[in-house]
Amino acid sequence: MIRIANGQGFWGDWLEAPVRLVEQGPIDYLALDYLAEITMSILQKQKQADPNLGYARDFPPLIARIAGHIRERGVRVIANAGGVNPIACAREVVRQAPGLKVAVVLGDDVYPRLDEFFAKGYQMRDMDTGEAIGAIRGRIQSANVYIGAFPLADALATGAHVVVAGRSTDTALTLAPMVHRFGWQADEYDKLAAGTIAGHIIECGAQCTGGNCQVDWQSIPNMADIGYPIVEAEPDGTFVVTKHAGAGGRVTTHSVKEQLLYELGDPRNYITPDCVADFTSIQLAEDGPDRVRVTGIRGGARPPSLKLSISYSNGWKAIGTLVYSWPQAMEKARAADRIVRERLDRLGLRFDEICTEYFGVSACHGSAAPPNPDPPEVQIRIGVRGQQRSAVDRFTRELIPLVLNGPPGATGFGEGRPAVREIVAYWPALIPREEILTRVEVVE
Repeated sequence: MIRIANGQGFWGDWLEAPVRLVEQGPIDYLALDYLAEITMSILQKQKQADPNLGYARDFPPLIARIAGHIRERGVRVIANAGGVNPIACAREVVRQAPGLKVAVVLGDDVYPRLDEFFAKGYQMRDMDTGEAIGAIRGRIQSANVYIGAFPLADALATGAHVVVAGRSTDTALTLAPMVHRFGWQADEYDKLAAGTIAGHIIECGAQCTGGNCQVDWQSIPNMADIGYPIVEAEPDGTFVVTKHAGAGGRVTTHSVKEQLLYELGDPRNYITPDCVADFTSIQLAEDGPDRVRVTGIRGGARPPSLKLSISYSNGWKAIGTLVYSWPQAMEKARAADRIVRERLDRLGLRFDEICTEYFGVSACHGSAAPPNPDPPEVQIRIGVRGQQRSAVDRFTRELIPLVLNGPPGATGFGEGRPAVREIVAYWPALIPREEILTRVEVVE
C-alpha cells in the first residue's frame, strides 16, 4: 500500500495544506495540481515577456519550505507547476532547495510546433463546434497537450525527489505513483481506471474532505484546519480515501460522491490519455471514521488521440460595480443599468455582449431566485465585451459618474474605474497520439 496525498487543488489554493500534509502524518507521495486552461495562457504571456518565467512561481518556495521533510521522510512530490516552462521551474527549485534531485517531463508544450501541424494538414477542430482552427490561427497564445501518467512514472523512475511537469492531466498526478510502484502496464485498463478515479476524487484538494460540501455542511468540524485528502492505494486497484487523523473536515461517501460528479460528462466514458474510466462501476463503502473504500472500477483502452488545450485572444472586457442602499435599492440599481445603456447607445458604442447582474437579489440564481422586493442593499455589476478595446475603455468611464449624476445612495466605488482586460478564450482540439513524444530530463 502507498499513500498519495493532494495538497493543491488549483493555483492559489491554501498554502498551508501541503505543509500540513507532510508534517501531520505519513505519506509517500505529494501531488500538487496547479493548472487550469486559462492559466496556461497567462503563463505563456509571462514567458514571452521573460524567458525565465512561465511557471507557478510559488511552487519553488513551497518545496524549499518542505525540503527537510522530503529528505527525512522520503516524500516524493509530483506537480504540474511547470506550466509552459518546466525547465526554468525545476532550476528554481534546485536553487531554492539545493540537494534535491528534480526530474522534468517535457513534450506537452506544442505551441512552437503549430506551423508543423498546419503543414501536415491537421484541422484541430474545436471539439464543441467543429470549426477548423484556421479561424483563430493568428490569435493563438498557447497550445499544450494533456499528457498522462506514464511519462510522470518514467520521471519517478529516475529517483527524483520532485517531478515537475507542464500540462499533465489532473488525474495523472495520482495515477503516476501507482504505475511506478505497482508496475501497472498500459493494457491493465481496470487498474488504470481505478488510479484515474482516485486522482479525480482528490484532484480538487479539500473538496472531497468537507470543503464546498452541500451535505450537512454546518456540522463539518474544524474547517479552519481542514485536512486535505490522502489515497491509500493497493496494487489490485482498490483504494481508500482518507485524511490525517486530527485534521479538520470530514471524509464520507457523501463528500466523495460530490467530488465524483465534478466536471463529469458521460459517466461511462471518462476519457484520459491513459484509459477510459467507467464511473458507473464505482462502489463506495464507509471503512471507519473519515475513511471511504472504493472498489469495483472498470476501464477501457486509451484513445488514439490526445487532447489539445489551446488559448487565443478573443477581444476585450471590463466589469464595473456600484452598491445602492435602501430604500428602493433594487429600483435604483435598475435605473442605473438603464441610464448606462442609454448613454452607451447615444455614444454609438457596440459590444458583443452587455451583461448586468444584481448581487444580493438574483445574480446567483437568476429567475429562480425567491422574491426580494425591498433588499437593504444591492450591488449592480455591469460588464461588456467586444473586439474594440477603445469601445470597452469608453464604457469604463460611464459607470462612476452615476455616483453624482444618477440615482441616489450609490457607494462601493472606491476602486475607481474598472480595468480593461484581454479576453482569453479556450479552444479544445485533438491531435494524433503518435505526434507527441515526451522525454524526461534531470536537474540537480
